[in-house]
Order: sequence, then structure tokens, then C-alpha cells
Amino acid sequence: MLNFIFLQANQDLSEGIKVVDATVQQEGLIKELYATILKGGPIMIPIIVLSLVAIFIFLERYITIFRAGRIDSKLMINLRELILAGKIDSAFSVCRMKNTATSRMIEKGISRIDRSLTDVHLAIENMANMEISRLEKRLPLLASVVGGAPMLGLLGTMIGVIQAFNDMVKSGSTIDLTLIAASIYQALGTTVIGLIVGITAYFAYNILVASVEGVIYKLKSANAEFMDMLNETVR
Repeated sequence: MLNFIFLQANQDLSEGIKVVDATVQQEGLIKELYATILKGGPIMIPIIVLSLVAIFIFLERYITIFRAGRIDSKLMINLRELILAGKIDSAFSVCRMKNTATSRMIEKGISRIDRSLTDVHLAIENMANMEISRLEKRLPLLASVVGGAPMLGLLGTMIGVIQAFNDMVKSGSTIDLTLIAASIYQALGTTVIGLIVGITAYFAYNILVASVEGVIYKLKSANAEFMDMLNETVR
């Protein structure tokens, strides 16, 4: 009796796989993914929400970081001329007018220019850390999407598999594994969508982190150049 059930299960499962394969070939991958999203159940809702959150964070942060990374090549030249000429107020006004991450950092240093070089350097570093914190805003949330979306997808799959086996138990001796295979196929869709969202968010996160590192390098370079200016005035 047990062998008969396994034989029937194997035959019905093969038929179910053929049905699923034929569906994928006919409708195409994009249409199949769209259908999977629609049939994914309640778990698909938070996954889609996470995907929208990831898209928003990436676009918003990328624009912000890109703007912060822009440095006017003439800014440091103008500041050098003004500082060496003793026109501190004019240098301060130039930084405030630019209003970039670099200019705000240098502006903080100029505001402490009457103090020791150590105090100026410390003020610049504190301001640079604040600018970096602003750039890294929402990145932890994007990192949560990287791990959360696949886990939600796996949860949806497990719920679907449990439901499929529950239907199998309720069906008794008349096991329709074609229907069960289709149910499991739909359940696996949540894992696929979750992985797609998670992998995409992972690459987006790394792009933003690399962009922030580029801005940090520019801030350090501007900091070193500004401190060299002050050393020249001291001499």
C-alpha cells in the first residue's frame, strides 16, 4: 500500500512539474514573476514594501552623496589666497556661500582659526564626522532590507509548504499532487522574489558605501590642505 502511494505520488509530481514547466515556457519569465507576486500571499506585501523602501533609500542617498562629493576646484585656491592675505571674514563667507560638505568642514575650521592648530584640527574632524554621519543616514535600514527580504521570502515558502502538506493530509487517500506541486511552486515564488530584492539591495548598499568612502577621502584631502594653509600663516 505504501509503495503504491509513493508510486502515485511520483507520477503525479512528474505531471505537476511538466504543467509548471509548460506554464513558464508559455508565459515567459517576466509574466511568471508577476503572477508569482500576485499569488504569493500576505508575505509578499512586506517584501514589496521593502523593495520600495530600498529603491527610495538608494535614489535619495545616491543623490545626496553625489552632491556631497562635488568639490569646487577653485574653492581651496581662493581660500588659500584669502587666508594668506589675512581676509578671514571673506574666507568664511566663501565657505558659507558654497554650502557643501567640504565647505562646511572648512568653515568650522575657519571659525576656530584664532585658536591653536590642535583645536582647529579637532573642530574640523568633529565636523567631518558629522558630515559622514549625515551621508550614512538610512544605510542601516537598507542593510536590514538585504537580510530581511530573503528571510521573509523563506518564511512565505515555509508557510506555503506547510499549507500544501496540510491539504495533502486532508485529501486522504486521493492525493492530487498536481495541485500540491502547483501550490509548492507558488510558495517557492516568495523566496525567489525575496532573494531578488535582497540581492539588489545588497549591491545598492555596497555602491552607497563605496560612494561614502570616496567622499571621506575628499574630506580628508581638504582637511590636510587646509591645515597646510594654516601652517603657512604661522610661519
